[in-house]
Amino acid sequence: MGFRTDQIHAGVTPDPSSGAILTPIHQSTTFVQPSVDDYMATGYSYSRSGNPTVTAFEARVAKLEGGIGSAAFSSGMAATNAVFMALLNTGDHAVVSDVAYGGTYRLATKVFTRFGVHFTFADTSDLDAVRAAVNERTRLVFTETPANPNLKYTDIAGVSEIATSLGIPHAVDNTFLTPYFQRPLELGADLVVHSTTKYFDGHNATVGGVVVSRTEELSEAVAFVQNAAGLIMSPMVAWLTLQGSKTLSERMDRQSASAMAVAEFLEGHPKVTAVSYPGLASFPQHELATKQASGYGAMGCFEVEGGVEAAKSLMGSVRLWTLAENLGSVESIITHPVTMTHADVEKPERLRVGITDGMVRISVGLEDTEDLIGDLAQGLDRL
Repeated sequence: MGFRTDQIHAGVTPDPSSGAILTPIHQSTTFVQPSVDDYMATGYSYSRSGNPTVTAFEARVAKLEGGIGSAAFSSGMAATNAVFMALLNTGDHAVVSDVAYGGTYRLATKVFTRFGVHFTFADTSDLDAVRAAVNERTRLVFTETPANPNLKYTDIAGVSEIATSLGIPHAVDNTFLTPYFQRPLELGADLVVHSTTKYFDGHNATVGGVVVSRTEELSEAVAFVQNAAGLIMSPMVAWLTLQGSKTLSERMDRQSASAMAVAEFLEGHPKVTAVSYPGLASFPQHELATKQASGYGAMGCFEVEGGVEAAKSLMGSVRLWTLAENLGSVESIITHPVTMTHADVEKPERLRVGITDGMVRISVGLEDTEDLIGDLAQGLDRL
């Protein structure tokens, strides 16, 4: 089946008791057992260990990513946490992309280091840097591509080849592009992580996450953590995200096209000193972005003259763009990474990886493209 067919039908069947076309919301803590001898005959006993609505969502995402199985979580960070918990022990080492969501950096440096896990934040866009970063204690390579917030790309196939040769699992955060545009497992990755809060939901309605595994062994390891740590997705969130995922491809196509137009406008504005969008010929990794993915996505960032104050002024003067920390929704969102999404990353580290004071991150939604450009134009003209 094609992607558009699977995003609507994978994981779900009409409810056998009523014929309802939508998977029911199984809002139940526990499931009655027919007898002690037939315990778990239905496959369910307690919702922390499995819920039919959540199972339907997990099956859909696994199908879309081409994985052997998936596990859904209460947030994107819970999903990342589960990968770390499943694969890292005291004394182990992990290589993580030097440009990644601030929450990933915080989880690694403020939580897992307390338990004796070591991290190297490497420039994973440079394969030699990846080779140099791994050591005999490395048990995970975790990359985010395109990276949040500057859209830096990692060569998934190249990093996967290095990791596989050393017997190290490679996990990829695929939140920005989704399986519609980018399929890490087909490029050799072992695990895929999503914040389903973003494009899978698409409507600013839920918080959730998912991990998709390439092998049964990894799938079981992640599912064990999901149950043992109780990092579960709720049935209501799973149900809502099942509905949102039905339009994933249509939203991604439209949002990506608008993002390209917005990026071209920004590139020509005198108050903008730099624009980062993979679809632009000026993007340093445009060739890799074109080769690795089938679309460029709806995320971009740009630099305005005047640093923090100019960025704040712009975000205070736009009216159609929503000032918020989320992304991937039908509403267009504007964010200042230094004071918002990446505020927990120390300034020297931010500057080292190119997250500057005047950087503005945008998530392009489904509004009319000309309205989005017009709103940015009036805001920039005020600077």
